Amino acid sequence: KMVRYSLDPENPTKSCKSRGSNLRVHFKNTRETAQAIKGMHIRKATKYLKDVTLKKQCVPFRRYNGGVGRCAQAKQWGWTQGRWPKKSAEFLLHMLKNAESNAELKGLDVDSLVIEHIQVNKAPKMRRRTYRAHGRINPYMSSPCHIEMILTEKEQIVPKPEEEVAQKKKISQKKLKKQKLMARE
Repeated sequence: KMVRYSLDPENPTKSCKSRGSNLRVHFKNTRETAQAIKGMHIRKATKYLKDVTLKKQCVPFRRYNGGVGRCAQAKQWGWTQGRWPKKSAEFLLHMLKNAESNAELKGLDVDSLVIEHIQVNKAPKMRRRTYRAHGRINPYMSSPCHIEMILTEKEQIVPKPEEEVAQKKKISQKKLKKQKLMARE
């Protein structure tokens, strides 16, 4: 049974999908990491996620950023707060790898794949308990997530020839009026 994605690709023959459900990785961290790689080329995204695990590049924390420290690496994103969510990056790397093999199976050109859509949803929380002073018990919940992504084969952008543009010269108002008069006669 096929699972529904929240977005259908414009051209299904030129795109491939990948998804993971109930993944034991923090929802908030994964959401921020996913936003960072949205719209990226597959090779660039893979390199970026590997850099995150090595703390070479950071993930900018834009929404879930309460108490997140500032780092200099966030400047390249035009932001101040950032972290290096290693586990989230590793999970997303696995998913990119899966999407890549799906693309190969479909016979797509892997080197021109771009992450068109990526979405992270909350999964049902898992419950554990922690023991507190005076014999009390508190919840110790985990926040797993579902991830889905759609990669699309993008055409290489070819610049338009600029021959026609050079021919069209701006005509002055005076000349236009003269031409209109000539056309009437």
